[in-house]
Amino acid sequence: MALTGHHAFITGGSRGIGLACARALLAQGASVTIAGRDAAALERAADSLRSVGAQTGKPAGLAVPPDPQGQAPAVHPPRVDICLLDVTDEAAVHAAIASAAQQLGPITILLNNAGQAQPAPFAKTTSRHWQQMLDVNLTGAFHCTQAVLPQMLEKGWGRIINIASTAGLKGYKYVSAYVAAKHGLVGLTKALALELATKNITVNAVCPGYTETDIVHEAIANIMQKTGRTEEQARAELAAGNPQQKLVQVEEVANAVAWLCQPASGAMTGQSIAVAGGEVM
Repeated sequence: MALTGHHAFITGGSRGIGLACARALLAQGASVTIAGRDAAALERAADSLRSVGAQTGKPAGLAVPPDPQGQAPAVHPPRVDICLLDVTDEAAVHAAIASAAQQLGPITILLNNAGQAQPAPFAKTTSRHWQQMLDVNLTGAFHCTQAVLPQMLEKGWGRIINIASTAGLKGYKYVSAYVAAKHGLVGLTKALALELATKNITVNAVCPGYTETDIVHEAIANIMQKTGRTEEQARAELAAGNPQQKLVQVEEVANAVAWLCQPASGAMTGQSIAVAGGEVM
């Protein structure tokens, strides 16, 4: 229970990688707020997280470690809350972060996971498409990080983790706007890690390869529609770039995120860790 007393705010937390990370952090004692744009999906995810918490037999009260000023620890159970949020709306982000902190305490872990991938050949990429990919995949992380950072600085501890992609480390055809946004997210990770290096706040990027998520399921459907291939053939095409010849599982990404959140991982900052079966070395 290394994260007892911490509060993790997770964007895109109702499904896929975000939900798997919420489950992993909850299991380590952190309270979690999952944010997203689908209220019904958030409610279902929160119910599943609460059920997991009950099944793992978490105690009713957990001691929070003393803060740097030596104040007495508080006692409360890890909790789950939801937040209806569009990360591209700056004012809404700041209001949501403030509200979440009032509900579950100061946010010390931020997982910028919200993302969107829409394919288009570069010649057919409109300025609107380009801007949307930047807004969701890069600017949203900027908004959330700016909103959360004062809380981390006040607490003297923090973990910021950006879910980038192997697209942030290499190129992919037909998704130039997405690739550009994810490269930007990796660059933001490095720059902010240097700024916060002496503040006991780490900033890292986790870069999954093709992962068993809704985005990949949409990619499979797109391949099937445009090429006439079967689902098995489409999946094999996406898995072909992974030396392990498989799609990454969300739990494998969540394991990396949970490790980076550990107090013992304090020397890990400014890194972009590929969870991709050896696709990027």
